Amino acid sequence: MESIEKSENNKDFKIQKQLPKKDSRYYKGSREEYPNISVVIPLLNEEESLKELSQMLETVLENLVQKKYEVIFIDDGSTDDSYNVIKEISKANSNFKAIRFRRNYGKSAALAIGFEKAKGKVVFTMDADLQDDPNEIPKMYEKIKEGFDLVSGWKKTRHDPFSKTFPSKFFNYVTSKVSGIKLHDFNCGLKAYKREVTKSLYVYGEMHRYLPALAHLDGFKVTEVPVLHHPRKHGYSKFGASRFIKGFLDLITVFFTTKYLKRPLHFFGSLGVIFAFIGFIIDSYLAYEWIFNNISLSNRPLVLLGVALIIVGVQFFSMGLIGELIIKNNRQKENYSIKEFLNI
Repeated sequence: MESIEKSENNKDFKIQKQLPKKDSRYYKGSREEYPNISVVIPLLNEEESLKELSQMLETVLENLVQKKYEVIFIDDGSTDDSYNVIKEISKANSNFKAIRFRRNYGKSAALAIGFEKAKGKVVFTMDADLQDDPNEIPKMYEKIKEGFDLVSGWKKTRHDPFSKTFPSKFFNYVTSKVSGIKLHDFNCGLKAYKREVTKSLYVYGEMHRYLPALAHLDGFKVTEVPVLHHPRKHGYSKFGASRFIKGFLDLITVFFTTKYLKRPLHFFGSLGVIFAFIGFIIDSYLAYEWIFNNISLSNRPLVLLGVALIIVGVQFFSMGLIGELIIKNNRQKENYSIKEFLNI
């Protein structure tokens, strides 16, 4: 909690990734002392849903892992009575904890700090609006135990208006094509992660939408399971139309940073070669017409198009070359996703 207040005083919210520290509450010489399950729940103005959600979670988790669990509410700058409700819940059951932001930072920031503080061997995320069903947790937990690193929920039957479901289908289709992993529902709030996945993911901006894709591109084993989705009981959705624009821009970021961050010349150079080659073909054809067929070029707009394509192609290639020089000059040790060691 102290690190959050310092970040606020600096006016910039920053999540610093670090290895989990030994916590005396769980760590007594053996990693087996950590809770089996952590549930991270970002929320904004959900006071009416929290008590019912906590009761459902308590029942499910007590039956699944007895007392070896923790639930971490991330209050993302709520202006209603949400935090006071959470304090009441925590007083009744100390396994329920909370982190409170001074202002609204967004779901990605809430998940980032939740992942940083979670100590469970398996980390679940879910929304606080009662649309995600806690009774799906055991099924997803079994999938993790089968050997998957990330299990994403799939709201097969979704109780949302057309204005949300149609753009979501388009978003999921495009994300599947770009990331190379076919999932029906990237943005479902209900997910299960092995601990090493949450500690390796860097969540910022609107990247919470792409966590399965980022994990897949990092080499983790990702799957999905159909889950129940309930109609919203209280309040209203906190996400406006701007999420589509932000989501699209972040998709471009995911595509570029995961595929071309360390080799920008491959991206810009390829574009440059294509543009310059097309321009060269066009101008070569017009030059042939002028030399051998005596056709004037003064009224041929294609000449300008060909020259423009060559110039643009050279610029793209130059951008890629400059990017390579910057990366080489600032070369740092690579971070590789290592699955295990043997005799090291």
